[in-house]
Amino acid sequence: MPRRVTVDADQVRRLVGEQFPRWAGLPVRPVSESGWDNFTFHLGDTMVARLPSAAEYALAVEKEQRWLPALAPRLPVPVPVPLAKGSPGAGYPFPWSIYAWLDGTPAREDRIADSVRFSLDLAGFLAALRSLDVDGGPQPGKHNWFRGATLRTYDAQARRALAALDGHLDVGPAREIWETALDAHWDGVDTWFHGDLAPGNLLLDRGELAAVIDFGTCGVGDPSCDLAIAWTLLTADGRRVFRERLSIDEAAWARGRGWALWKTLVTCARTAERADGDARRVLGGILTEYASGK
Repeated sequence: MPRRVTVDADQVRRLVGEQFPRWAGLPVRPVSESGWDNFTFHLGDTMVARLPSAAEYALAVEKEQRWLPALAPRLPVPVPVPLAKGSPGAGYPFPWSIYAWLDGTPAREDRIADSVRFSLDLAGFLAALRSLDVDGGPQPGKHNWFRGATLRTYDAQARRALAALDGHLDVGPAREIWETALDAHWDGVDTWFHGDLAPGNLLLDRGELAAVIDFGTCGVGDPSCDLAIAWTLLTADGRRVFRERLSIDEAAWARGRGWALWKTLVTCARTAERADGDARRVLGGILTEYASGK
């Protein structure tokens, strides 16, 4: 587990004042729904300071600074574009970034106005991302927790979770899904991927997709990791049109299901004695969808 640091608003004020005098004096306040990998703070009304919470997450800063300005103009919805890169200081040990603030509410099933339209819009975003030139793009590695690489990276972790859940649920079907995903062939053609299409990284405006944020795990490789959202957020109808829009074959769909299963199993295993309702719901959806297609 990464060793996280702490960051407070006063530190951010000092960092900004020391390194970006033109923004000194702007009010700094924590973002209400900040993530785990980064601490985020409003900087004035139109910007956000984003500070990695651990050395492992700081590996993504240079990548985002390099690639987001190139990707953003070619994508159909707004994504973060860095305005400045900060350096360690004021007791904070890592590089960090300032971005323009993107308005929106984190996605949730009950906040989505039309599940089919949302799914098509999300698939359109991924289609655009996948179409971009991969030359020189970041290969899977520590900077993105090996998203875009083989699922076998997480085989031991998934099997530990299955063992921990044995007796709490019928793990046989889940094990079959996992092994099917491991065996599903990838053609080896590198493609851009986001790497963490979690609901919190999809912003809504009036129930529609308004922005995609947090590209810390992005890279080029096998893009099936981005398909996990089909089980973690989309409805059955949304999942169907999402797959059709992206023309996903059986092998890629199986790998995407495997990515969704891995994260869900780990979450369920942490709370085996006290059921995590959302994780159990996602797991149930994965099992049902797999069984219906057999």
